[in-house]
Amino acid sequence: MKLNVGGVDRILRIVLGVVLIGLAATGTVGWWGYIGVVPLVTGLFRFCPLYSVVGMNTCPVAKKG
Repeated sequence: MKLNVGGVDRILRIVLGVVLIGLAATGTVGWWGYIGVVPLVTGLFRFCPLYSVVGMNTCPVAKKG
């Protein structure tokens, strides 16, 4: 599993995931807000399976090595 999620991308994913989960937990949005787990996990692990499929990479460290 190679890293393919870079710094800014990672921060945005984590923030979006936490916000969506928080909104779902407080009842502001429906149950679909728990989909925020996906960007949260991909941000924490710095790996996105979809990026691998489409050949995308935002991680500068992985591009060098």
